[in-house]
Amino acid sequence: MNALSAAICVVCEESAVLRSLKQPFSKVGHLARLLPVSDRQWANLDLLRTLVQRDLRVRYEGSMIGNLWAVVHQVLQLLIFTYVFSVVLQVKLSLKGLPANDFTYGLWLFAGLVPWTALVMGLSQAATSVINQPNLVKKVVFPLSLLPLVPIVSAFVESSIGLMLLIAMLAFTTKTLHASLLLLPLVWIPQLLLTAGLGYLTAGLTVFIRDIAQTVGVVLNLWFYVTPIIYPANIVPEFLRFWVFQFNPFTAIVETYRDLILEGKLAHGPELLTAYGVAIAVFLLGWLIYKRLRPAFADVL
Repeated sequence: MNALSAAICVVCEESAVLRSLKQPFSKVGHLARLLPVSDRQWANLDLLRTLVQRDLRVRYEGSMIGNLWAVVHQVLQLLIFTYVFSVVLQVKLSLKGLPANDFTYGLWLFAGLVPWTALVMGLSQAATSVINQPNLVKKVVFPLSLLPLVPIVSAFVESSIGLMLLIAMLAFTTKTLHASLLLLPLVWIPQLLLTAGLGYLTAGLTVFIRDIAQTVGVVLNLWFYVTPIIYPANIVPEFLRFWVFQFNPFTAIVETYRDLILEGKLAHGPELLTAYGVAIAVFLLGWLIYKRLRPAFADVL
């Protein structure tokens, strides 16, 4: 049983949570009441929050450092890539306010790995989120739309630990922080929409085509190397750069992370707007396919 399965099993044993799905959600503030969201949707959001909390708690249950393992994996990956590209291949970067050394390349690389790690962890687990829960699929009371979202939100929350570490390292190095950090939610929106859309798409298709879950890993490996995460975008040949930015929405997401965190500016606004459009389209496509396939889940599983 994986962390998500254990978390959901624990939550579903709590009658209070199940009752909240059967009756109007009453714990809503006056401000929330003004929003065009139904009581059932508020109940689902509350259940999603509970499932994510449980998932994060169960995922590393029994380990000495708990959720810090997520940061350990990122840091180890960071050290390996920094050694290969900055020390062995002598890749140097010049960023405003930062010295041109190996540590600067490490910060730059870390800023790209934070959103990418959230995508990989979330999408990999979302792809199997439905087939791993056959009992829940057959429960009419359980909102199946939450299954792919739990690992995606959990991965995003875990990546925020790495983000805070990156900001702390930057503050220690430069003795200052950019006000542009307040604009980070602008890049979180397309990041989450894109991941959720792909999560819905792969989760729904995996029920009928089990090879989809294995294909996700292969596609993510290819996607990693066509996204300027470990190498600067300016070394991409000019005739390919347009395609890298326009048809790879994660390029704009990664570059915007670096702009806002390291350089204190928003230099890729048009590309980010394109990423918004692609992310919204992918989310709608993934959700519609998932919704269309959902009635047949119970029969197949």
